[in-house]
Amino acid sequence: MAVIQKHGKSCSPDLVCFKENHPPDKTGVAGGHKKCPEHHTNWPRPVARVWTVVLLLGTCLLYCARVAMPICAVSMAEKFNWTKRESGMVLGSFFWGYCFTQVFGGYVSDRVGGEKVLLLAAAAWGSMTAFTPILAHLCSQPILSMTLARFLMGLLQGVHYPSLASLCSQKVVESERGFLMSTVGSGSYLGTLLIGGAGSLMLDLYGWESVFYISGFMSVLWAYCMWKYLLKGEGPLISLESLGSGGSQSKLTKRHWLRLFKQRAVWAVIVTHLCTASTYFTLLSWLPTFFKESFPDAKGWVFNVIPWLVAIPSSLFSGCLSDHLISQGVDTVSVRKLMQFFSMGVSSVFTFLLCGNTTFLWAVAFVSATMGLTTFSHSGVSVNVQDLAPSCAGSLFGVMNTCGAFSGVIMVYFSGYLIEATGSWASVFALITTVNLLGLFTFLAFAEARRVDIDSSKIRHHNIHI
Repeated sequence: MAVIQKHGKSCSPDLVCFKENHPPDKTGVAGGHKKCPEHHTNWPRPVARVWTVVLLLGTCLLYCARVAMPICAVSMAEKFNWTKRESGMVLGSFFWGYCFTQVFGGYVSDRVGGEKVLLLAAAAWGSMTAFTPILAHLCSQPILSMTLARFLMGLLQGVHYPSLASLCSQKVVESERGFLMSTVGSGSYLGTLLIGGAGSLMLDLYGWESVFYISGFMSVLWAYCMWKYLLKGEGPLISLESLGSGGSQSKLTKRHWLRLFKQRAVWAVIVTHLCTASTYFTLLSWLPTFFKESFPDAKGWVFNVIPWLVAIPSSLFSGCLSDHLISQGVDTVSVRKLMQFFSMGVSSVFTFLLCGNTTFLWAVAFVSATMGLTTFSHSGVSVNVQDLAPSCAGSLFGVMNTCGAFSGVIMVYFSGYLIEATGSWASVFALITTVNLLGLFTFLAFAEARRVDIDSSKIRHHNIHI
């Protein structure tokens, strides 16, 4: 009996190893296909909820470890007599390391499983964080050891988000990916808040070393609990054989990489993510300075805390909304575009309002609305890469994040140049608005939700399985 499926949810002969709900079609291609490995089956909903909480906590600790150095930078500069330039070199070295392992992390995750990469990386960057004070005190040139340590931290943490994208594409059904990614993404805001509050308290009471010790220890503990209770103590080691022979998935990736980058939808997610990341990095870097210069008498905790408090529920809401719309039958690509419209379109309205003269309260309100709406991208472009290429979502997300990190560094520097050249913050907010709209129009025009990591010549209007 023939079962006819709609194109968006179907499984062509090339896809039998990626769709878990259908048995392999041995008649689709001469020679048949190998069976899918077990680790590509979708999580049941209760298991997915447990993993969502665990990954949320992991992302929270990721940012606790990442932001530990910026929080302690002033105290460390006083301790080791660093200049502003030297402090900037230490802080900036993280982002250069962060750029180089994005694609590699996604590549490995697509082949051996994102959970293994997350586990090994967390154990490594957690240990590096805990040993940072020891390295600083033991080395005769702390500036060199700390620069190298931050560079290594960037390398190790660079695999996190590509691994998440790969894991989500392999284990989570399409209608629940928005909630998982938006919930896990909110961990970054939660971690920033947590280390900003608790870290500052530890810094005052116990010294800057305690911030690194506690955040590093908690990260290693998280990795151990994940290995012990979720992976059931399975060996997280990654063999060279598993990297070289990832089964049908790796063969498909190699065969279609060049064709993949000829797809307009792929370039749409790359360009859109590039614009989203660069504007986010710019706001993150320059907003504290904007508030200090524009409102010197304002309380710092207000503009450093309130926008992130708004961002957390906003991120969760966007995930619930996108999954609800998809479950109600709304076209997936329409949902992705709607989420990105809120993230880049509506948020740009509030960013542009900062160009004019505003009071402190209105400025905080505009920034909070901007940061809250920006989180909708977790259910937009960030999930769209999994719609397009679930077989190599980690690698493709790594490409996107690498481009976003590089463009973010460049835009942060260029924004500083604009401030010095024009003497006005309006030029920076106008630039952010322009870049956001460019990314939005690209996504609205070219984004799709159909799979492009397969041979389209083998897909017609429907797929028929006998």
